[in-house]
Amino acid sequence: MESHDKYLSVSDLNYYINLKFKNDPYLHQIFLKGELSNFRYRRNSHQYFSLKDEKAKINVVMFRSAFEKLKFKPEEGMKVYVSGYIGVYPPQGSYQFYAQTMEPAGLGELYERLRQLQEKLSKEGLFAAEHKKRLPRFPDKIAVVTSASGAVIHDIMVTANRRFPHAEIDLFPAQVQGETAAASLVNAMEQIKERADEYDVMIIGRGGGSLEDLWPFNEEEVVRSVYSMPMPVISSVGHETDTTLCDLVADARAATPTAAAEYATPNLSDELAGLHQLQSRLLTSMQSCIRERKQALQRIQNSPIMREPMRLYDQQAQSVDQLAGRLMQIIKVILQNNRQNLKISEQKLLAQSPKRLLERTKQSNDYLNQRLFSAMKTFLKDKRTLFQQQVQTLEDISPLKVLGRGYIYTSNQAGETVMSVKNIAKDEVLNLHFADGNAEAKILEVEDNENAK
Repeated sequence: MESHDKYLSVSDLNYYINLKFKNDPYLHQIFLKGELSNFRYRRNSHQYFSLKDEKAKINVVMFRSAFEKLKFKPEEGMKVYVSGYIGVYPPQGSYQFYAQTMEPAGLGELYERLRQLQEKLSKEGLFAAEHKKRLPRFPDKIAVVTSASGAVIHDIMVTANRRFPHAEIDLFPAQVQGETAAASLVNAMEQIKERADEYDVMIIGRGGGSLEDLWPFNEEEVVRSVYSMPMPVISSVGHETDTTLCDLVADARAATPTAAAEYATPNLSDELAGLHQLQSRLLTSMQSCIRERKQALQRIQNSPIMREPMRLYDQQAQSVDQLAGRLMQIIKVILQNNRQNLKISEQKLLAQSPKRLLERTKQSNDYLNQRLFSAMKTFLKDKRTLFQQQVQTLEDISPLKVLGRGYIYTSNQAGETVMSVKNIAKDEVLNLHFADGNAEAKILEVEDNENAK
């Protein structure tokens, strides 16, 4: 019996083919150009159509999230550039192109120029929120830069006249389409700058159109002129879905010329209604204030103090008496403290009196004199005793006392004491010293006693 395991299901085959598409790196990001076919716009939904050339076509799906980002409205037969990827729709087994971006053929260069210029001006800060000027609430004169023959100026004047007839509208006509439109727009704005003190706000705009039609409002010189205007600028270029660089650099953007006029002018009826409301609130507030003041005046007039003014001072008089009593008590305490301090100071002064200091000094001097006299007597007595002892000692060891017992001592002519026979010579004259006098003797003979010790 033949095995059926080798047969695939249709779902498995479609799944396998889908994996092949997903794994092919060349099919992840594809850029195509072609003509829209079978295009039927579906509101708030995904778009299904075909893209074809002279020889072939391919089914295309563009999801709602990607289609809502388009800056133009696709139409049947329009040539476009699309980018996306190839995939398989498994339920039907058909492959199709999933479009992620789309732009009209021939406009790619313009879109790239627009992107580069927008990036350049954004880095310079021309679109920054801090440079936006505040629109005046009650403008006297409004300058409008647009075509003299278009419906824009008509819509602005009708709306401004209906809302705020006081405002004066001055048209500065300019070309809004074509090669010379940019220079014409710049020239009109230069004229407004020369009369800048006269105008409170400026409106620049035109009706809707393609990217080529709106391109003058993307030119760099026009954008910089709008940025340099001294008064606030409202831009109303194209429809709500169209966005130009003038819209980005202006201080405010309006979707339509009518909306621009509404931004520039207040609604007179609303302002008058607001004034009436404020007037009513002011009147009510004044009446309430007057009523409250009357009631306060009546309360004051009916108060006991106003009927008997002297009662106004009763409490104050009582307070004065209490304060006076407290003051007397404080004064007494202060005086008592001062008296005590005075007595203490007197005692300190008496203790430090010069007379007493002199008496104490005299007593001290007398005591010291007595001690000095006694010490001197004791000192002299001790010195006399020591002197006597020394005198006695000198007498005990004095050579004169020895001489008094019959001894003498001998000296040579030089006055030196002769201690040994070895120091004398024959015929030498010596001096003999007795206790009661001196004598000279001549040495006749010298004999040395060798046994003497």
